[in-house]
Amino acid sequence: MSDRKAPSLWDRGIVRVALGESFRKLDPRVQIRNPVMFVVEVTALAVTIILVRDFLGARSSLAGFEFQIAIWLWFTVLFANFAEAMAEGRGKAQADNLRKTRTETKAKLVTASGEVQIVPATALQRGNIVRVEASEVIPGDGEVIEGIAAVNEASITGESAPVIRESGGDRSAVTGGTTVISDWIKVRITANPGETFLDRMIALVEGAERQRTPNEIALSILLAGLTLVFMLVCVSLQPFALYGGTILSLPVLVALLVCLIPTTIGGLLSAIGIAGMDRLVQHNVLAMSGRAVEAAGDVDTLLLDKTGTITLGNRMATEFIPMLEVPVERLADAAQLASLADETAEGRSITALAKRDFNLRGREFTDKETHFIAFSAMTRMSGIDQNGRRIRKGATEQVVKFVKDNGGTPPAELAGVVERIARSGGTPLVVAENSSVLGVIHLKDVIKEGIRERFARLRAMGLKTVMITGDNPLTAAAIAHESGVDEFQAEATPETKLRLIRDEQAQGKLVAMIGDGTNDAPALAQADVGIAMNAGTQAAREAGNMVDLDSNPTKIMEVVEIGKQLLITRGALTTFSIANDVAKYFAIIPAMFLLAYPELQSLNIMHLNNPQSAILSAVIFNALIIIALIPLALRGVQYRPLGAAAILTRNLLIYGVGGLIVPFIGIKLIDVIVVSLHLA
Repeated sequence: MSDRKAPSLWDRGIVRVALGESFRKLDPRVQIRNPVMFVVEVTALAVTIILVRDFLGARSSLAGFEFQIAIWLWFTVLFANFAEAMAEGRGKAQADNLRKTRTETKAKLVTASGEVQIVPATALQRGNIVRVEASEVIPGDGEVIEGIAAVNEASITGESAPVIRESGGDRSAVTGGTTVISDWIKVRITANPGETFLDRMIALVEGAERQRTPNEIALSILLAGLTLVFMLVCVSLQPFALYGGTILSLPVLVALLVCLIPTTIGGLLSAIGIAGMDRLVQHNVLAMSGRAVEAAGDVDTLLLDKTGTITLGNRMATEFIPMLEVPVERLADAAQLASLADETAEGRSITALAKRDFNLRGREFTDKETHFIAFSAMTRMSGIDQNGRRIRKGATEQVVKFVKDNGGTPPAELAGVVERIARSGGTPLVVAENSSVLGVIHLKDVIKEGIRERFARLRAMGLKTVMITGDNPLTAAAIAHESGVDEFQAEATPETKLRLIRDEQAQGKLVAMIGDGTNDAPALAQADVGIAMNAGTQAAREAGNMVDLDSNPTKIMEVVEIGKQLLITRGALTTFSIANDVAKYFAIIPAMFLLAYPELQSLNIMHLNNPQSAILSAVIFNALIIIALIPLALRGVQYRPLGAAAILTRNLLIYGVGGLIVPFIGIKLIDVIVVSLHLA
């Protein structure tokens, strides 16, 4: 996997652009999408108007205090805009890197008559067929319909190693902007200009198409409701002030309102969501929407293919088991000779095992009578004939037939060895020489290193893992036991996957799955989180709501963790914000009404100097805390698989209690500074 390097948190270029964007976002048409910050902007404007009136009128003595209130209210809005602009800026920085991969490409368009015309890539339409040769750039997204070639996809994935693309199968999709480095292919274009995968990547990474998730919308409604409640609270304070013989000016009431409404989370909410998508991009995973990222954090069940996800993808030779009185060295020698003409991954693994364990290395074959028998699906055997030796290696029934045809009898212990290997989930390959069975090669799916520990981590996160495989139940059970997966589905078909997802969803669970083939498309579309491999088919990429640019099936685990981190970050900062509001209420109100109600002195535990310093200190703290929390919003709260109850307890202790304590300390320190500088 090749993760994209994220720009530094305070990158000068990003900060400079974000500062400009902060002012552009003051447009009320932009602010109205965030009810809390829209209220702050309206109140800042109202105080500014009052300031101008008092400065020009007879109450110029109040202008200094009102100026400070107004400027810090505007800073509150600007700081919130800055947080969102910083999150967007980090995404745009990654989009700029993607944009650099675009070149003015010429395409070799194959006409209906078979002729080749040179046309600009921008002129290609869906359904056009182009020919791409070595060193040429693939002009658009498409599927290989003829030929085979090595393709450099570093411009998309960041991985320099070339990949093979060929017609048919699940490795036929190609992406515009990548380069053919050997051979040639014919590609059917599957996207019109401006609709390519790279175009969508750039738009999504920039955040231009980021829609708010249902939870984000619900939280925005809650914050708007709390804002209305505190507006009523602030309005109701005026009668209490009048009863005590004082009058609260509009700037004071406005400042109090801004301090009490949840401006902290209101200012950071959008940045948290954008940063979640940005963290996925850093792992080379493109989310088609913020909904997909959020859903990943709520996933209950993971569906994983066995091959390539849990296992390395090919069965490997792990052991030579000789028959009685047959030296294991003789078995290894014969197995290697019989595998020299076997070009399958299994055949190569047998050769490698003999070389590793018995130092059987390169061989010279100068005898004209040497004849290699290549492996074929028809014979299910491979072998060699040399100087009277006829060696065969292959499926049990085929090799046993070979032995019998040569006048031999299989040994009695062969059946037991074969059955034992089959019951363990492995594949037995029998090796024979002329009329004698020499032994058995044990082929097995090799579990990826560390996969058992990763499943244990997912289990600790409360997720159920289900392995899907086309293997028989015995083999599937053995792999499931060795890998530590929770459940398995053997002899699975596309219909089986779809039914399994629907059954889980019918129980109220969210399901994530990965896939790369056209036959995975229905299940990817049905799953709440469908991760398509970039190397897979166009149908799979269009069906999923995430695309893994590295085509690494185990990436689903990182996706889930990033989704959970997003949810935890939002919850933690919401807890901190609400706790802040409670603390500010009990810190400010006693100081504000101290002159009217001296009895409140006992509640003025912070010993703020006067009502003006109390209000000004709270407004300044309210603005500065947004800036202080931007790094946490962008990086996210660190996720640990502790379980929901433990995570809730930790958040309440750290961000709840912390949210109560920090305002008392911060406001008091600012109050001391404000008074010492004679600002209030």
